[in-house]
Amino acid sequence: MPRLAAASLAGTAIEFYDFFVYGTAAALVLGPLFFPTFSPLAGTLAAFATFGVGFVARPLGSVLFGHVGDRRGRRPVLVASLLLTGASTVAVGCLPTYASIGAAAPLLLLVLRFLQGLGLGGEWGGAVLLTAEHAPAERRGLWSSFPQVGPAVGFVLANGVVLVLSATLTEAQFAAWGWRVPFWAAGVLAVLGLWLRSSLPESPRFLEIGDHARVPLAEVVRDHWRLVLLTAGGLAVGYAIFYAVTTWSLAYATERLGVSRTVMLACIMGAVVVKGALTPVAAMLGDRFGRRPLCLVGCAAAALWMLPMVALLSTGAPLPMFLGFLGALLAFVTMFGVIAAYLPELYEPRVRCTGAAVGYNLGGVLGGALTPIVATALAEHSGRVPWGVGAYLTVIALVSLGCFALLPETRPVRLTAVQPVLE
Repeated sequence: MPRLAAASLAGTAIEFYDFFVYGTAAALVLGPLFFPTFSPLAGTLAAFATFGVGFVARPLGSVLFGHVGDRRGRRPVLVASLLLTGASTVAVGCLPTYASIGAAAPLLLLVLRFLQGLGLGGEWGGAVLLTAEHAPAERRGLWSSFPQVGPAVGFVLANGVVLVLSATLTEAQFAAWGWRVPFWAAGVLAVLGLWLRSSLPESPRFLEIGDHARVPLAEVVRDHWRLVLLTAGGLAVGYAIFYAVTTWSLAYATERLGVSRTVMLACIMGAVVVKGALTPVAAMLGDRFGRRPLCLVGCAAAALWMLPMVALLSTGAPLPMFLGFLGALLAFVTMFGVIAAYLPELYEPRVRCTGAAVGYNLGGVLGGALTPIVATALAEHSGRVPWGVGAYLTVIALVSLGCFALLPETRPVRLTAVQPVLE
């Protein structure tokens, strides 16, 4: 289990590095480079729109790779998704800007972002299921949480590279070529990830399945559609919180409040590091007290904290901003620390890869794709404190709270059992 958990963590870290480095670049430089004919606000919105395309592609990736995972095994998914995400990320770093090839530049950027999302949509299901289905039942939450630490590691890597470049390069150098370096680094990380995953064993639960689903998506839509919608709605607030903190706030503070890029990246990274370190703690609490109670607590905490978070952000001071981000991400990790065990336990084994991945990534469309765009538009019509953004996030938290309230507890359910509720 330690070796398997480490390989899953490393793989998700690499894939989310690829995904997050785009979000940071979208907040900082992609608007002027690929949409120079737009106003600054419209350019930022356009860059965030291409950012959102990655989330739209993720459910499609979960369908494509989920089919492979349910029919051929969890292990092939890990290799194929890593190759696709890594290659498309490196290609973004090589892409000419609008000044070089005109309108073809944003179009190609859109295509590559779509391919990034397609690969990441398959990554989560494969990595989480391979770990969860190997883990002993009494520690499934803990072992399954290690792939969930990967996004925090990937975010810190992505933003750490950008932070170093921002501190060592001039604005002109960063805009000319410095922003490309994090994308090129994805190639090296992809090779490392493939090496780590080359010798992983197939899931024992998959090997035990005697009758594989012929068309997993059809079975999920027919038998588990309500479950998919409820899990997607429940997870929406986690995505909304994370990308409000890591993407929208970065653009808002640097453009509207005049906070330096270096200060913002340091505040956000500090909060994400704490979030990543506490993920296994939340997972152990889930093993002890159940998955659903922690999800309900996380949603309630998020609903109470969103307005204070935007108030602290509006100060533009490092410590209050860090505390605002930290409070939001603590609510986030309370939910997402147990999700890697919760979602697989909700679905029967024959459609587990498709069902869990579609629910997880559909939540990303609802919460992650729209949040930077909606928050940017709301903040534009706000005063010094963007209360509209806080209200928007609070409403999402309440909707997610209602969705989790309608889901069953799964902690006593063995992974080999057919999911007994919401048939």
